[in-house]
Amino acid sequence: MKFLLLSLITYLDRSKSIQQRLREVVDAAVLGEQLGFDGFAVGERHERPFLSSSPPVVLSHIAALTSRIELWTGVTTLSLLDPVRAFEDYATLDNLSGGRLQLIIGKGNGAAQAQLFHVTVDDQWDRLRESYDLFRRLWREEKVTWEGKYRPSLTDAETWPRPLQNPITVWHGSATSKASVELAASYGDPLFSANVTNPIEPYVELIDHYRERWAHHGHDPAAIRIGAGSAGFYAARTSQEAIDVYRPIFEARQEAFRKVGVQPVFHSVEDAVERSSMLVGSPQQIIDKVHRYHDRLGHSVTHLSADTEGLTEKQNRASLELFASDIAPVLRRLKGR
Repeated sequence: MKFLLLSLITYLDRSKSIQQRLREVVDAAVLGEQLGFDGFAVGERHERPFLSSSPPVVLSHIAALTSRIELWTGVTTLSLLDPVRAFEDYATLDNLSGGRLQLIIGKGNGAAQAQLFHVTVDDQWDRLRESYDLFRRLWREEKVTWEGKYRPSLTDAETWPRPLQNPITVWHGSATSKASVELAASYGDPLFSANVTNPIEPYVELIDHYRERWAHHGHDPAAIRIGAGSAGFYAARTSQEAIDVYRPIFEARQEAFRKVGVQPVFHSVEDAVERSSMLVGSPQQIIDKVHRYHDRLGHSVTHLSADTEGLTEKQNRASLELFASDIAPVLRRLKGR
């Protein structure tokens, strides 16, 4: 199994400058490489409280300060972007990083995208499908002739620079929608399940559907690749210590949900540790839980939060170090089924 650190670059602590917050994310990626994590992912959002509107810029800076760690997006909101421009940005990053780029695409979410990009709930899926059709061809063909609904047509168009990886791996991110699953399965692409909001059952259902559609489209079942997220992370030497430290973080998150009218799914931190994808506990407890999830999902990649999320810097670093030393080596033996 491979492990990614993921940041959506939330900007909640206004005692810090934007520059400081962005620097924290870059430093987290450098630390991730030092600790042996396989990848670092940057999300894409276009509204408060996120500073992640330009993942290729952030990842390019990380690329310059690292040499091994893979550079992921989580996700690239392709429904909002001109696929030609997105290709140019990421093909450049692929070259600068020495071929370390991995893309997860998705439609994105949030009210701001309708205002900023004039993408609505009525056309977002059509835009994603169309953009991905062109985006995929640009990675594989030096000259492209193409016509669609949402951007100008191309006739024998050439795009530069050509990527280092040919072709690059593109994962499809899905929270709950079968539309992303169908798009991934139809092209024979890997699927990354968000796996963060609910108990495991709806995500199992989604991945089972992916496997069915994969077979329907005639792809080799052995070639399936699945990733899965986690809803929170804190590792400590004992389960009780982990729960005690994480409880106020969890409760603050619950209160934030209530303030925006979202009813929390889990009634306590203990309930969330038991039924959600949250990885909070002792090393053995986390190992056992990932094994249980792997038995249901068959995933070969998982992500952990790169951000402190209410932990102190010292607590967060100690937790990541414990994961790298006591947890990851055991779980790396797992393979997606």
